[in-house]
Amino acid sequence: MLAKVSSMTVIGIDGFSVEVEVDLSPGLPSFDVVGLADTAVKEAKERVRAAIKNSQFDFPSHRIVINLAPADLKKEGSGFDLPIALGILCAQGFISQQTLNNGVVIGELALDGEIRTVRGVLSMVIEAVQRGKEFIILPLGNYAEARVVKGIKIIPIKYLQEAVEFLQTGNYQVEPLQGEETVAVSIYNEDFSDVRGQEATKRALEIAAAGGHNILLVGPPGSGKTMLARRLPSILPELNWEEALELTKIYSISGLLPAGASLLKKRPFRSPHHTTSKVGLIGGGAYPRPGEVTLAHYGVLFLDELPEFHREALEVLRQPLEDGMIFISRAALSLTYPSRFMLVGAMNPCLCGFYRDPVQPCSCTPAQIKRYTSRISGPLLDRIDFTVEVPRLKYEEMAGVGNGEPSAVIRRRVVGARKIQEERFKGRGIYCNAHMGPKETKYYCSLGKEGKGLMASAVQNFRLSARGYGRLLKVARTIADLEGKTAIDTIHLAEAIQYRGIDRLF
Repeated sequence: MLAKVSSMTVIGIDGFSVEVEVDLSPGLPSFDVVGLADTAVKEAKERVRAAIKNSQFDFPSHRIVINLAPADLKKEGSGFDLPIALGILCAQGFISQQTLNNGVVIGELALDGEIRTVRGVLSMVIEAVQRGKEFIILPLGNYAEARVVKGIKIIPIKYLQEAVEFLQTGNYQVEPLQGEETVAVSIYNEDFSDVRGQEATKRALEIAAAGGHNILLVGPPGSGKTMLARRLPSILPELNWEEALELTKIYSISGLLPAGASLLKKRPFRSPHHTTSKVGLIGGGAYPRPGEVTLAHYGVLFLDELPEFHREALEVLRQPLEDGMIFISRAALSLTYPSRFMLVGAMNPCLCGFYRDPVQPCSCTPAQIKRYTSRISGPLLDRIDFTVEVPRLKYEEMAGVGNGEPSAVIRRRVVGARKIQEERFKGRGIYCNAHMGPKETKYYCSLGKEGKGLMASAVQNFRLSARGYGRLLKVARTIADLEGKTAIDTIHLAEAIQYRGIDRLF
């Protein structure tokens, strides 16, 4: 007696079809799972056995062999419990094989037959639609994220008995979910109106948000670097549909999607501790998982106390900052994770933190300052568009009356600039100026005669590399977009140049 059930697993951030084959044959009772399964999958036999018995079904006294095809693909997770159980019941004649052929089944089983949630459901549902399946049976707890996908019937099930009843009769019931289909995973209560002074830094953050540029904040302790960085998401535009869908897939696979959430609405803000390893930042591991750079996709990766991070951890950021992708290779497979994020770094100018401070004298020697700042390599600094000095606040600024400009006002300007860029790059897969390639930069960032002379002087004085030259043009393009100008004027280029010179800070 043979039965086949279509199921799914996740590779990278995409769903992948897995065929669960169940064979019941005469012989001494046994239960074997083959097909390159990990420990969680092999342990499914005990969960399946108990769930079938406790759901008032007979567990067969046969030799049972479960094969997960393709056999050369590593299978992991507990999402194969339900398809294995339904395959066994189908082989016994409780369920029609023809009915199973039209759908996909995923879910983890509890010992009492309850179906528990699994990771990566959104990616699996999308893959099921692409394969032309009519329905997908999945845990009730995953219904919220699955329902955003159209073109397939979603069957949310709470117990094994309900799954069998649906496959026998076609009937199922589910309580409608209340509210919108888009749910914000994070609500940022911080606002730029809380920040006193630091107008130059706020201007730099506005430009960075408008163009998706990377920025480094340098200043003494207590000058407001972290406070400013944490308010950056409050001026970023909301995710569009494509961005939200891709980001939700990442968080679903990572198990970070809040219960009941359909789509992520807010851009992520990730702030890992400086003890984070390179695997924690970039992703990977024995069973590869997305790292912080992928969890910050379409959002902000904030690295506070940047020089305190391990050197090798910082160096792995070079490729994602340049390519917007992470490529992880293993002996059995290669994975690709998206990582298009804004890098925001914050650091003190020296070990004691008071180099160039007008009030507190610095106690560091020139050698100590050099050693401290050299923890950040030149190639990494070359990928940062802005280097902004955040000075100590004066008493008048700290005790000043009134609030600064609120985030809502700044955000309107940022959204306006982003809309210009969206229209400019329509159909090119580019969402903001920072993502322009060499061809786009050459076409959209042309300079006049006076601008070329100013740029030539900047390249010579700041010793800009070809990468630095291109990034400077992109920043100037963003400044022009904020003012609604079609051409880059000299004043736009001059403002971009002043954000580039890191040598003046160290």
